[in-house]
Amino acid sequence: MRTTLRPRKAAVTTTALTALTALVLAACGGGGDGEARPGPGDATTGTSLKGEKIEVAAVWTGPEQENFTKVLKEFEKRTGATVTFVPAQDPIVNFLGTKIAGGSPPDVAMLPQVGAIQQAAAQKWLKPVGPEAEAQLAANYSPGWQKLGAVDGTQYGVYFKAANKSLVWYNTAVFENAGATEPKTWKEFLTTAETISASGVTPVSVGGADGWTLTDWFENVYLSQAGPAKYDQLAKHEIKWTDPSVAAALTTLAELFGKPALLAGGTSGALQTEYPVSVTQTFTGGDQPKGAMVFEGDFAAVNIAQTKAKIGTDAKAFPFPTVGDGIAPVVTAGDAAVALKDTKGAQALLAFLASPDAARIWAAEGGFLSPNKNLDPAAYPNDVQREIAKALIGAGDDFRFDMSDQMPQSFGGTPGKGEWKALQDFLKNPKDVAGAQARLEADAAKAYRAAAKS
Repeated sequence: MRTTLRPRKAAVTTTALTALTALVLAACGGGGDGEARPGPGDATTGTSLKGEKIEVAAVWTGPEQENFTKVLKEFEKRTGATVTFVPAQDPIVNFLGTKIAGGSPPDVAMLPQVGAIQQAAAQKWLKPVGPEAEAQLAANYSPGWQKLGAVDGTQYGVYFKAANKSLVWYNTAVFENAGATEPKTWKEFLTTAETISASGVTPVSVGGADGWTLTDWFENVYLSQAGPAKYDQLAKHEIKWTDPSVAAALTTLAELFGKPALLAGGTSGALQTEYPVSVTQTFTGGDQPKGAMVFEGDFAAVNIAQTKAKIGTDAKAFPFPTVGDGIAPVVTAGDAAVALKDTKGAQALLAFLASPDAARIWAAEGGFLSPNKNLDPAAYPNDVQREIAKALIGAGDDFRFDMSDQMPQSFGGTPGKGEWKALQDFLKNPKDVAGAQARLEADAAKAYRAAAKS
């Protein structure tokens, strides 16, 4: 759920941040009929791929897989191709390596880490995007989003799905009963957590069983506290994880993680809670949920929709709090389509995914953000998602991309290893800041050495 060119998590402009801060989240269910309506210059218009079979691999499951399948169905209708969704396992680079070794790679894959694009390009698995996709990218994407899909100046990826990973969602009934208000700073956040705890509800739900959620916690704190320049340096491993700025961020996180009473299920419960459950348990049980708040991106709306809670009334969100005198962090991530076969069908699909047409289909279903600047905001099903999307596009290239997604996947994107495992160990023992730093640096140094040799 990572180029010499290093993409960056997003620290958006003040205007965009103000738009996010002002959000009062409203219902996020499906909307529209999900149909893309071709118009002048639309991608794939007139393209015939009748009889061609295309396989697309992605790690998406559940509602995400269902909604992406609707996008692929529209492509089939337009072109006559037959498209098959291939479920992949994390880390997807390992999955693709197995497929390639067996002589049966998919035509297209959705890569959720920038590091995965770099690794796959280094292995010479990827095919550069064709002229049709290049034209769509040039017309519809800012230079920053285009560069995220490039390696050493060659364009391989088309970023189709983006995310704002700097939101804290909360159960409004719990807040009302406790007399709590939306915090703006980390200090206020901790005070709010204590206030909610005193009201009889555990304040924070953490999906610690999925290490990527912990990297997001760290990255938001680090970006706010250390600033964009340090963030870029750490993302490139130009400074070590033993740097004092990392110690400061971990110490800040320990102010929450070091108080098991503030975590749903305590420390052990947080470590056993997978991300989807961390969201649904916050909005199940009325005003007596297992947790009152859960941190994660706009995509949490998909999980909230699986409960009886209504976004905008039962569930709302506020921007991740600023730490000390730092900036208000906004971090983004994304999934990029890449071609593993240089076929007409693969290239046509990349061009389609780079068009507003494809983005419009999933946008109508909710739980989706597009970095495509020419997607009409009206495609989103409610005002909340429109505002989040406008903030993303309004940031232009003034953003920071998910740090762990920029790193070699063996460090920043592998369950049970590297940063994921080190931060899970830190959640278990948040007093050991120096030990966590040493493990992070040892794993990072090993991963970057291996990446340099590949």
